[in-house]
Amino acid sequence: MFVQIIDGRTRDAAALRERGEDWQRDLRPGAAGFLGVTAGVAADGRAVTIARFESQAAARANSERAEQSEWWEGTAKLYDGEPSFVESSDVTEWMGGGSDQAGFVQVMKSTGVDRAKIEQMDAAMEPYMGARPDLLGGFRVWTGADACVDVAYFTSEAEARQGETAEMPAELADVMAGMGDAMGTTEYIDLTDLQMR
Repeated sequence: MFVQIIDGRTRDAAALRERGEDWQRDLRPGAAGFLGVTAGVAADGRAVTIARFESQAAARANSERAEQSEWWEGTAKLYDGEPSFVESSDVTEWMGGGSDQAGFVQVMKSTGVDRAKIEQMDAAMEPYMGARPDLLGGFRVWTGADACVDVAYFTSEAEARQGETAEMPAELADVMAGMGDAMGTTEYIDLTDLQMR
């Protein structure tokens, strides 16, 4: 899987959503290798779009279409300034990956990550992945040697907040206790105004 992430700010979430719907209707039929998209705007106007393709070649072919360039030219005007754009094929899915049934998506952008330690923790946490019914799945996109973007899909924001405060098994608590330092510095972006297809 190859993932492209666009991150910016907008003052017109409704117009950005409309552009996303235009793309799905008019451009998606010609986007070979396109797997799906998760897009949303946080309460502060932070807008994140995560597009998934079968391969880097498929993503490149889509970007080179004239109609894609025209669509992006119009869409870019809805951002306040230039949005950031990162992409990677270094992706790890968990619990089946993302879910279009989610009512809430949390994006976590981390830098200064100890990858080896995080992957050890992931393995230790795997048996407990189904312990939270609010958590539907997700994936991690490595954007550098010590940088990644985690995308977690939840049933709803209210249930996710409740799940955060629920008591966890002692073994899992021990694993989580070491997670903070290994993840380095993390920025959380909570997306509730979602588009997923």
